[in-house]
Amino acid sequence: MKFVRHNHLENQVPATFSAMLDTLFNDSLKSNLKQFNPAVDIAEDEKSYEIQLALPGMKKSDFKIDLVDRKLTISGERKQEEKREGKNFHSLETQFGSFRRSFFVPEDVIEESVEASYQDGMLNLVLPKKEKKISKATIEIK
Repeated sequence: MKFVRHNHLENQVPATFSAMLDTLFNDSLKSNLKQFNPAVDIAEDEKSYEIQLALPGMKKSDFKIDLVDRKLTISGERKQEEKREGKNFHSLETQFGSFRRSFFVPEDVIEESVEASYQDGMLNLVLPKKEKKISKATIEIK
């Protein structure tokens, strides 16, 4: 099977009937699912891990965050605003629909102390690390 790039703006025609069926199936699947993957940045310092998701235009109540057996799942839905419907857009790059991002957190994370905040379109999670215990012993010479 040959892959054919499909771009609505250029009105490209698929080269084969098989490619046309694939395009039709993929376009209808995308429009029914309406999912997206927000951009994620992950950083670490000596005290914590930080996860930041770019999710502008959402409310705190639009998110669900679960941490079960070291699997962190962040999900939610960005609904298209009613005032946008009925307009003819020349460009629409904002992503709408549901999303789900999952991460396995390291064993040194204090799960019950994870904090989340949402400000200026950024969802921020801070996952504090357990303190490293330094074992020290003085050894006598016999």
